[in-house]
Amino acid sequence: MPRFSANLSMLFAEHDFLDRFAAAAHAGFAGVEYVGAYDHPPEKIAELLGRHGLSQVLFNLPPGDWAKGERGIAVLPERVEEFRAGVDTAIRYAEATGCSQVNCLAGIAPPDADRARLEDTLVANLAYAADRLAAAGIRLLAEPINTRDIPGFFLTGSRQALALFERVGSSNLYLQYDIYHMQVMEGDLARTIEANLGRIAHLQVADNPGRHEPGTGEINYPFLFRHLDRLGYDGWVGAEYRPAAGTAEGLGWLRQAEQSAV
Repeated sequence: MPRFSANLSMLFAEHDFLDRFAAAAHAGFAGVEYVGAYDHPPEKIAELLGRHGLSQVLFNLPPGDWAKGERGIAVLPERVEEFRAGVDTAIRYAEATGCSQVNCLAGIAPPDADRARLEDTLVANLAYAADRLAAAGIRLLAEPINTRDIPGFFLTGSRQALALFERVGSSNLYLQYDIYHMQVMEGDLARTIEANLGRIAHLQVADNPGRHEPGTGEINYPFLFRHLDRLGYDGWVGAEYRPAAGTAEGLGWLRQAEQSAV
């Protein structure tokens, strides 16, 4: 059975953010991830992880102004210095929390922008971040996201991401494969995961439609979890979904996965 981590940006939202660590541990999760905890000192996050016996699995590079709708700045030519400063900030948090990988959100393409210039900026930023993170022993990931949930998002599919990775040319750049986003954008989930397993460092799950718990929609998650076991995937699987009726009430899918592995 895969190792599951709780995405604290979406799960346990009935609690304040710092209280979600305890809630995740109580629910049986061994790891946590989130967009970012940059509003809190890294030492505080490390203390909560240790207190509750949790692994810090993943977080994102600083994504810009999340409250104003920004979803990453890596494609924006005028924000390169801010992006580079964010890499340093992420390294500080990763080292404090023992996190071995961080994700880069590409960002939303400005209307009428020169896409070739945006792509060149993204490639250069990924190369910079991959090198800086490699020196600190941290993996860099990048995640395609569907354009229904985030209209205008620049990186939208696994083939596009892997082609960009070839341009970057770094051995420290991996794919974060969100099953929900890629079901919306391209489907063919099992074969895509199998074909690119060596480049996938992290998976995330939610069902479609609705982005609720596995088992609430069209995706055959019991099959996919068995498929991951057959492939020998040993990374984490992040539970990144919107609970339909409370986090604890919707964890039947996790219990089912645990029981099927016995």
